[in-house]
Amino acid sequence: MLGVLIIPTGINCEIGGHAGDANPVAKLLASCCDKLIIHPNVVNASDINEMTTNTLYVEGSILDRFLEGEIELEEVKSNKILCVCNKPATHLTLNAVSAARMTLGAHIEILELDTPLEMVATEKDGFATGNIYGFEELIEQVSTYDFDALALHTPIDIPRDVELNYYRNGGLNPMGGVEAKCSKLIANALNLPVAHAPYDDTSQKDEEMYHIFDQEFEPRLAAEAISNCYLHCVLKGLHKAPRIGTGINVKDVDVMVTPPNCIGRPHRACIEHDIPVIAVEENKNHCHDVMPEEFIQVKNYWEVVGVIECLKIGIEPSIVRRPIEKTTIYKSEGEKNDS
Repeated sequence: MLGVLIIPTGINCEIGGHAGDANPVAKLLASCCDKLIIHPNVVNASDINEMTTNTLYVEGSILDRFLEGEIELEEVKSNKILCVCNKPATHLTLNAVSAARMTLGAHIEILELDTPLEMVATEKDGFATGNIYGFEELIEQVSTYDFDALALHTPIDIPRDVELNYYRNGGLNPMGGVEAKCSKLIANALNLPVAHAPYDDTSQKDEEMYHIFDQEFEPRLAAEAISNCYLHCVLKGLHKAPRIGTGINVKDVDVMVTPPNCIGRPHRACIEHDIPVIAVEENKNHCHDVMPEEFIQVKNYWEVVGVIECLKIGIEPSIVRRPIEKTTIYKSEGEKNDS
């Protein structure tokens, strides 16, 4: 059983729209799949990443292309990671990379960017997005280096009042949208796994912001409060992230799980390839798309497990529910006309 779990970034999902709070969901679904493909937003939790060994960490735009049948994925034992940061590389980046090398056993090198990567977070119609500057120069600079996966460790410019409100009250993660946009631009150009970790460059002179983490956080945001580096989750994910290659094809995918009412490239690709899509009602978000009739709608992720187990052993999921519809009888065109 090969499953795909998506929780789009920047749409304020009830589960997985905050700071790695979909890790338990990913672990649950991975337990009933041989392999589970996810994208970074599902498991990235600042310096925490609880993905299981049978979980494949795939950047969002690469996942789209995979489901559309444009590319295949190739599993690897490890990747040579290049971690890029704006000048100068600080002790936070250096220590995070050294810690990952020592604990993960990963091959990681650091590159200071000649042109800073600038990311400005914005919000539009209730969705997180943003603008990116310097990514073309980044792509040109890294193209001369030998690496398999790219980690980005740079600041995100967020309006101060928006950032304070997010940390105090939760809600829409203002960083997620611009991170996804940036990773997509760079991954499409390099054809390599890419993930971004925000770097906190808050000045000590801003006492209110600098000491924001001294308070108790809403549980889904708590991972933000115990780190100001945020890089380890990305390094762990990229360490064994599958590359574009050969081995896993869209035809191997058995099911995709998604929040409701958010219809995009991966959903349309699954419909085109007759891949069952399970939409989870409980994971509410800011989208209001009309779900296709083909989707299997369930209330929560507990029910997702039941549907996956049915699919694994060839049971039509609706048969174990009540009421059960009568058996369909198809009549020939002649019989229809006679009636």
